[in-house]
Amino acid sequence: MLLSKLVCERTKEAPQDAKIKSHILLSRAGFIKQVANGIYTMTMPCQKMSRKIQEIIRQEMDALDGQEVLFPVVMPREIWDQSGRYTSIGSEMVRFKDRADRDMLLGMTHEEAAVHLANHIVSSYNQLPMMIYQLQTKFRDEARSRGGLIRVREFTMKDAYSFHSTKEDLEKYYDRMFDAYYRIFRRIGLKRFIDIKSDSGMMGGSIAHEFMLLTEVGEDSIVLCNGCDYRANMEVADGIISTPASEEKPLELVFTGEDKTIEEVSARLNVSPELTCKAVVFAVKGSSDELVIAFVRGDLEVNEAKLKKVLLKDIVPYDGGASEVLACGNLGPVGLDKSIITVFDKSLENISSLVIGANKAEYHYTGFNFKRDLPSAKFDNIAKTRSGDRCPVCGGELKVENGIEIGNIFQLGTKYTKSMDMTVHGADGVEFNPIMGCYGIGVGRAIASIAQESSDEKGLILPMSVAPWQVHMCPLRLDDENVNAKAYKLYDELVKAGIDVLFDDRSVAAGVKFNDADLMGMPIRVVVSPKSLATQEVEITVRETKESQKVSYQDAIGVIENIIKEQMSRLKG
Repeated sequence: MLLSKLVCERTKEAPQDAKIKSHILLSRAGFIKQVANGIYTMTMPCQKMSRKIQEIIRQEMDALDGQEVLFPVVMPREIWDQSGRYTSIGSEMVRFKDRADRDMLLGMTHEEAAVHLANHIVSSYNQLPMMIYQLQTKFRDEARSRGGLIRVREFTMKDAYSFHSTKEDLEKYYDRMFDAYYRIFRRIGLKRFIDIKSDSGMMGGSIAHEFMLLTEVGEDSIVLCNGCDYRANMEVADGIISTPASEEKPLELVFTGEDKTIEEVSARLNVSPELTCKAVVFAVKGSSDELVIAFVRGDLEVNEAKLKKVLLKDIVPYDGGASEVLACGNLGPVGLDKSIITVFDKSLENISSLVIGANKAEYHYTGFNFKRDLPSAKFDNIAKTRSGDRCPVCGGELKVENGIEIGNIFQLGTKYTKSMDMTVHGADGVEFNPIMGCYGIGVGRAIASIAQESSDEKGLILPMSVAPWQVHMCPLRLDDENVNAKAYKLYDELVKAGIDVLFDDRSVAAGVKFNDADLMGMPIRVVVSPKSLATQEVEITVRETKESQKVSYQDAIGVIENIIKEQMSRLKG
């Protein structure tokens, strides 16, 4: 490819909204161009990178006996009504009517389409296990688009769906897919990634894992143990929280005036926030008058994902509407309206003396003891785990790091096959609902993750396996007949050898060429110049290590092939 013909504008400045490294570099290198919020055009370099990532994914999915299909982007309401998700998913799913006034939607995931296909083809246990997968465009009307390709509204995704006769068969296949994901991420050049237990969310099912790239710009919080292999997403992470010492005291109503926050009340009463009870109010989604109050220790925060699992209800933060049953800022567990659902965190269970709201403006109680004053209370784990909490496995110290989700796998069970009435005949002749697994990887997010992890102050440092071009040729002084002839000859021979080459044929200064080469991040840079050719040599630089060597013109192709072979071998692990 001639750089002068490439539709890819490189710039010194990034878009104003680009705040993280991957977004900045992919924009500056001309790989992506924003069309609308969360919607991007991929230029040729980014598209070539995407295709190479997709090919690696295909190879690994095919090795698991996967069958590639292509589901529609647009689907009718009917199959989503069967699963119940047409109404349960919120505004992130785009709904519209076609010209015949039929309800349609844009696919943000394809469980329903997968079951619809399998339900018309698979009829016997002899056809199981079976896995189908696709690489397809999806649309999610994301409310918080950010970070370039990290969180977008339109995206390309690999999603796979497996069907099984037994839970044991699903578990075996799930383990094979788990290992395949590690191979995929290693092969595309990611380094600092881990797997963690996660919440299955709207996907349903019981067992789920996310694969996370550890990075300071990640929006997911990951809990890790310093002493063992325990790791989990904040949504499901458990931690052992020590109980603060306190002496049992009588329950006493005290005036606290306008002080309402934990910090204000603690300061007024001269108690530690650990000895106070925080009340957080939620509303049940879809209900105008059903309220939930979650009570946690004053120094902790409520984990909404855990709370939803306890309630088995979808909730949203309370908007402070005109409720006559809440004394906001003075809420406590005693004397609440009976219509309010209450949930208590385990951190409160064994504290002998707590400060709680009195459900009366300007007043709190001191000396509250759950065992004495509210013996009917039941306790659940609904608090966020923090750095410094103890590991539930080994007792070691936990730490919280940030990460970008790069893939996920779920054991879905029969959530979709049962709701969509998919049955097959068993060996005994009895019909049953197949058990499903679901496995996703976002291709654009993988590109952003590579750019975030593999880069420096000068630009991208792309892995050999997914770089748009393996070699970036920078001939200097193409107006010199010898340079021109030798550079184009080497370019042609590299292409004939099956090597991807980007050839900078522009009449610009050497510094401009080198800066663009560093910014775009191809693994190998080759310089042909009057100076190097004076000794019948070319200069080869490895972008990753910045190591340069001069080799004879005749040996250049062999040296380049060896560098490619060594780097590809390292990526395969």
